[in-house]
Amino acid sequence: MIGNSVVMLDVDLRNISVDVHVVCCYFMDISLCSRRQSASVQPPLSQAVGYVIVVVLGLVIACANRAVMMVITKVLKKTTGEDNKKTEMFMTANRTVRTGLTASAVISSWLWTTAMLGASLVGYNYGVAGPFWFAAGCSPMIIPDAHTSLEVVRIQYGRVAHVVLMTLCLINNIFSCANMLLGAAAVISAITGMHIIAATFLLPVGVTVYTFVGGIKTTFLTDYFHTAIILIIACYFSIKAFTVEEVGSIGKLYDLVQAAAQRHPVSGNQDGPYLTMTSKGAILFGILHICSNFGLVIATPSAASPTSPSPWALGTIKSSLALGLENTSFFPTYPRRMTSVEVSNGLVLPYAAMAIAGKGGAAAVLLITFMAVTSTLSAQVIAVSSILSFDVYREYINKAASDRDIIRASHFGVIFFAAFSAGFSTMLHCVGIDLGWTLYMLGVVTCPGIFPMAFTILWRRQNQAAAILAPILGMATGIGVWLGTARHFYGTVSVSSTGEILPCVYGTVASAFSPIVYSVVITLVNPQRYDWAEFRKEKLGLDRVDSDVTVGEEQGAISSFDPRELKRWGRIAAFWSIATFLGHWVLWPLPMYGSKYVFGKGFFSAWVVVGIIWLWIAMFVAIFYPILDGGVQQMVQVGRALRGGKGGSSALSITDGSGDVLKVEEKQ
Repeated sequence: MIGNSVVMLDVDLRNISVDVHVVCCYFMDISLCSRRQSASVQPPLSQAVGYVIVVVLGLVIACANRAVMMVITKVLKKTTGEDNKKTEMFMTANRTVRTGLTASAVISSWLWTTAMLGASLVGYNYGVAGPFWFAAGCSPMIIPDAHTSLEVVRIQYGRVAHVVLMTLCLINNIFSCANMLLGAAAVISAITGMHIIAATFLLPVGVTVYTFVGGIKTTFLTDYFHTAIILIIACYFSIKAFTVEEVGSIGKLYDLVQAAAQRHPVSGNQDGPYLTMTSKGAILFGILHICSNFGLVIATPSAASPTSPSPWALGTIKSSLALGLENTSFFPTYPRRMTSVEVSNGLVLPYAAMAIAGKGGAAAVLLITFMAVTSTLSAQVIAVSSILSFDVYREYINKAASDRDIIRASHFGVIFFAAFSAGFSTMLHCVGIDLGWTLYMLGVVTCPGIFPMAFTILWRRQNQAAAILAPILGMATGIGVWLGTARHFYGTVSVSSTGEILPCVYGTVASAFSPIVYSVVITLVNPQRYDWAEFRKEKLGLDRVDSDVTVGEEQGAISSFDPRELKRWGRIAAFWSIATFLGHWVLWPLPMYGSKYVFGKGFFSAWVVVGIIWLWIAMFVAIFYPILDGGVQQMVQVGRALRGGKGGSSALSITDGSGDVLKVEEKQ
């Protein structure tokens, strides 16, 4: 049967989906694997387009990355000392990624497929409050001087705590990758007819190739180009939406959404309209989502220098278009509404794009979906490979691992996790789990480590037993509450009941906050007083001279390990974290929720205009700020070096274990 599949691939790509489907069911013996996308919506693009985008474009990007990065790597190695064959460069880019490129990568990380598809999903379900609460859940984090945050746990509490938190981090990344792949594969399948399982397995291929070659700095540079394309297309959609005859203006869109509320009032919204912040479902989702995102940030083990809105606008516009145009003949599902399966699979965004731009809109969504999932998946793959190489291989398999050994282990980690995440996502699909289910329940598994990890860094009294037991008990509590409330509210524990908003909110909150109680109670029995000076005695790098070297201007460079810099950026991060929380969670939405305000046409117009302006600003920041911040400077520096050192000397900043900086002048 497998041989026939290969032959058929050469003869006719259109039949590959049937063979992949049969193979899946043969090996997994799961009857639910036969559940297919609704056949009533004809894919606007052919399967060949899907395979070209997923396979060919992915490999082209990987090969282009390879060629470009080979040139860049050789130039930078010659002029600035950057060597991608060194572990520090592969995993952390020597912590030299500047604020501009980091800003682009951060924007990219919130442009993952879940954000674009999920914001439209909750907008369709709850109205304008859904995309707002989706965008509001974001928190910064500072990681001390380590390759992964797990190294801090190992140094402070030992190997048992290290293994526990490492397991939680791996679970976190597995579910977040599955969340992305499920949504992206469903969209690609709906747009092209490509089998969803084929899409799930083929999407990580290109990611694996270019991540394997380039390491984390390649993911930053690739993020830059992917983010630029995604934001340009998103800005195009923000204008295109109001140029089609059926919409024409923001005011007309307001009328269309109000008419949709008359046909299908929203349960839990004030008086049933979509245009209100007084939405019980949306605010429950907001609580769930901020906890989940905090868990994702805390338990994502990749490290970068601390010196370094789109879901709101895109989700609001696209969900409003889907609601307003759903009863018109050019909407893909006409004359029926979107089914709950279609909504949960994240098809609100592509259907709305198809309604206003036809095949061109479908192609644009296909492109940004591919760009988003590959860009974010590469970062996740690097994060997991760092765990497998530093926290597993170096710590438990080969303590005397050389730089080359760890690079080899990280390469294995890249390949292994890409394949595993595809297989795990396929398993979830075959038992009936989709984007909506994972979006809601994600916090149950990502949140138990939030406060134990925070206490590890901020509270020296937390003892070893608390660091080990609190996250385990928190996970057990969260899962128990999640399943128990599903049984209580819906009478059964099933895929359907456990994917509802209420059980997921209760489970997420329990997972997030119960470890506080466990940690404090266990610590009070026998509190410790950890001396932070002990941390500086640890040598985390492999080769201090080769790994911890950064190149600066003649005046010298300040090390990324400088305690004064860490403290300064810590204060800045804390200020903006508090300001963002107060603005996005208190001052802006809660008065609107409490006043039970329903948007008027003028207010809705202002709401949409502000969102569009925010989106366009994000585009300009992501595209131009990295060039202005360090990009031009580094190009000038490289150019001088290649011309033979015109313009003076360069200084190497070499840091020792205490964070002191030694300047070594080198005349070109």
